[in-house]
Amino acid sequence: MGSLFAFTLLGLFTGAAYAIVASGLVLTYATTRVFNIAHGAFGMVLAFTFWDFTQRQGLPTLLSLFLVLGVVAPAIGWFIQRFVTRGLGEGPVSVALVVTVGLLVGLIGVAQYIWPPEPRVLLPFYAETGWKLGDTYITAHQVVTIICSIVVAGGLYVLLNRTRTGTAMRASVDNPELLRLFGGKPDTVAAIAWAIGMSLAALGGILLTPAVGLDYYALTLLVINAYAAAMLGRLKSLPLTFAGAMGLGILEAWAVAYLPTDGFWSTIRPVIPALFLFAVVVAMPQTQLRIGQVKGIVAAPVPNLRKSLGSGAVLLGFAFLLIAVVSRADVLLIGIAATYAMVMLSLVLLTGYGGHVSLAQFTFAGVGALAYAKLDQPNLVGLALSALVAAGVGALVALPVLRLTGLYLALSTMAFAVLMDKMIFQADYAFKFNGTLATERLSILGVQIGSDTSYVWFMVLAFVVMGLFLLWLRRGPLGRILIASRDSPSGCGTLGLDLRWFRVGLFSLSAGMAGVAGALFAGLRGTVGAADFLYFQSLLVLLLAVVFGVTSVTGALLGGTALMLLPVWQSSSPELAGLLFAVLGFGAVLLGRDPNGIANHLFRLGRLGSSRVLPGWEAKLRERMEGLLKPSRPEPAHSIDTVIETMIDEPKGVA
Repeated sequence: MGSLFAFTLLGLFTGAAYAIVASGLVLTYATTRVFNIAHGAFGMVLAFTFWDFTQRQGLPTLLSLFLVLGVVAPAIGWFIQRFVTRGLGEGPVSVALVVTVGLLVGLIGVAQYIWPPEPRVLLPFYAETGWKLGDTYITAHQVVTIICSIVVAGGLYVLLNRTRTGTAMRASVDNPELLRLFGGKPDTVAAIAWAIGMSLAALGGILLTPAVGLDYYALTLLVINAYAAAMLGRLKSLPLTFAGAMGLGILEAWAVAYLPTDGFWSTIRPVIPALFLFAVVVAMPQTQLRIGQVKGIVAAPVPNLRKSLGSGAVLLGFAFLLIAVVSRADVLLIGIAATYAMVMLSLVLLTGYGGHVSLAQFTFAGVGALAYAKLDQPNLVGLALSALVAAGVGALVALPVLRLTGLYLALSTMAFAVLMDKMIFQADYAFKFNGTLATERLSILGVQIGSDTSYVWFMVLAFVVMGLFLLWLRRGPLGRILIASRDSPSGCGTLGLDLRWFRVGLFSLSAGMAGVAGALFAGLRGTVGAADFLYFQSLLVLLLAVVFGVTSVTGALLGGTALMLLPVWQSSSPELAGLLFAVLGFGAVLLGRDPNGIANHLFRLGRLGSSRVLPGWEAKLRERMEGLLKPSRPEPAHSIDTVIETMIDEPKGVA
């Protein structure tokens, strides 16, 4: 009983810290409808700031705490709401997620650049003070953490239910336009909510640092625990969020105390927050269709079949020449770029065309690589089976959350990625912990593709075939249904389309494409391990796919090349590694509202260049003829396909 009490007390301490962080997350979402994935990253940066004030600048602890919680954190929250996340809650969930993922990556880069990696220690509050309670020793830091969580919970309750500002916050969620008509200021209310939420992220990060250390990734990704607690409260109930955080903290402590340290049960201990999050998301009620006008995006141009084949042939020719002249190390880098590009092609299908965000796409590539290594069939049959295994796993992920869309669907994929990383990939029957599996190069009709140049060129060929398949799919009736379901699920429901099983098939096909990329990557490397498919890489894949254009094959190609070059640049200039992360992350923030990305700007330059070739009068004549040939009104539609084709095929702007 003494050990039970001791570990329960430890769980209450960690749960109290989770509750503080999760309360800030719930407050910002409940006020602005923006789920801030970078919430933990902000807490990490502000914890480093507190360390800098106390250790490097030599300021007193209480003064440093006041400066961080009362000045720096609120100022950052006000700035982020005013200039970064303003209006994101009214748009597609995928845009808000990508922007906040960009903030997460950018903040990690800022922290690495300002505070280069070195051992740092942040002592607990009143480290010398403690009390003996039976056989358990209680530290002053634990008591301070629990008291802070109670004060935060009570303060937020009073703010939201007993003050005019809190009433305005709740009104802003329900109807900001109506609040504005009554003289309220929704933007000011949102800025206040973000300022308070940022202070709570800072407080949680500072309180947790003595337990987890001043680590860029540990503090950032620890917020998954706060996600789980916040989801239990359905991102609106602070009491349920508080209870979920406390329960999660106690479960973690009991797991450390009583679960075995080896065997299957040892894999459960590090994934309890992810299991908790996945279970809560699965238990969520069915998502209701959003009724309203079509919220479309200006689509990237879709080339016809002749242009697609021509572009693919040019890419294959360019790759053949490039592979022939560069060194062996550079040839392998081109193969890695092709792997990333194929994974991003799977996101073009799922996110660019379908509008669903996956935070586990690189995990599906790991499933394909693991299946390829375990099947031990280095041929086209083994490649196809690896793709089928990955596709089946993708369908299994989509099945439990068949009723959900948007944010809940994205968070379920994140929880799945964590579970695969900690439980499956590191298990003895898979890659083992820090272990690798040997693989062989692919063979076609009994002839093995042994040379690096031939194998990498085959990987480029696989990318071209996938790209042509996606463009063919986009030009057909299925592609029109994809765009329609992305832009207006309610409209598709009105037309009688059941998109739930359609979504399962979409996830399955997307995961299968990523599985092909993983299998080819395994053959390229010769050995493959769990470290090659960490779940954090899925965030980078999504980020660069959106930066370069998640709605086009060209964007996937550019994004895969950039993701391959990122570690190369970091290794060549280690002192600039953090700066590169910061540029990447904040660049994604700037481009996150335009999913067509950099590729679309290149398309515009190409169209401008081609139009300048024509004389002025000929260009005007062509415009006049196109205007005359364009029908003034669409023909009557007599089927679902023609309705979708005529009404929602090419959205003309953001509604």
